[in-house]
Amino acid sequence: MIDKSLRIPKRIKRSDQIVESVKRWVAQNKMQPGDRLPNERELMEQFDCSKGTVREALKSLEVQGLVSIRTGPNGGALLERVPYEKASELLRNFLHFEQPSGPDIYALRTLVEPEIAMLATPRLSPDDLNALVKLVEKCEEEPETFDERLSQRIAELDFHVLLAQRCGNAMLAFIGRFVNDMIRDLVIFKKSALPEQREFSCANIAYHKQLIEAFREGKAELARDLMYEHMKSAEHFNKELEGRLNQYFLGVTN
Repeated sequence: MIDKSLRIPKRIKRSDQIVESVKRWVAQNKMQPGDRLPNERELMEQFDCSKGTVREALKSLEVQGLVSIRTGPNGGALLERVPYEKASELLRNFLHFEQPSGPDIYALRTLVEPEIAMLATPRLSPDDLNALVKLVEKCEEEPETFDERLSQRIAELDFHVLLAQRCGNAMLAFIGRFVNDMIRDLVIFKKSALPEQREFSCANIAYHKQLIEAFREGKAELARDLMYEHMKSAEHFNKELEGRLNQYFLGVTN
């Protein structure tokens, strides 16, 4: 049963009160994906509300990705782990009209990526290291088409995504993956309008190779230092890119 003390003041819609109470109850009781919520009748009694209000609340939780609704004798509302993709999409929607710039994103990236690299170092398996090597090798070939250029840029970001997934810190992992999503959306596709920045690509490859060696040797502090240098280098190239893009689009519009 959901503790009445977890209920919030009645200044918001009744169904929203239920949603927030369920969230607090789940957090307080450390419930896990797959755990079952009270059934509709129990929720109606606990919150002294109609079936329609309870169903509206459960539908809201389902839309948010927190529960799945199953029908039948063994049905009901089951807790679900919100997929990263859904959480990322919602946050990117929030930022859509904020229009963060490349420099804004790289400023955040410079803060989080070095810590991710340090934390991931002891957690990387031989398979992880092999995957990182393959991503670097993919970027070493001279691209001949736009699709190959785009594929290489995504491979560069996938290198960082893998590290975020292995860092062991849920908050840093989410931020790291999210920042790389933003770079893909706001930088890579802008960059496609310009000639290949081979100097930038070569710098990325060089840093990624050095990082792999640090990971193999278990040198977490070195990995953090290398990643910081890598991010400052990438930030420098991005500032140049922003300037070239401004000139390019001014030329197009004129």
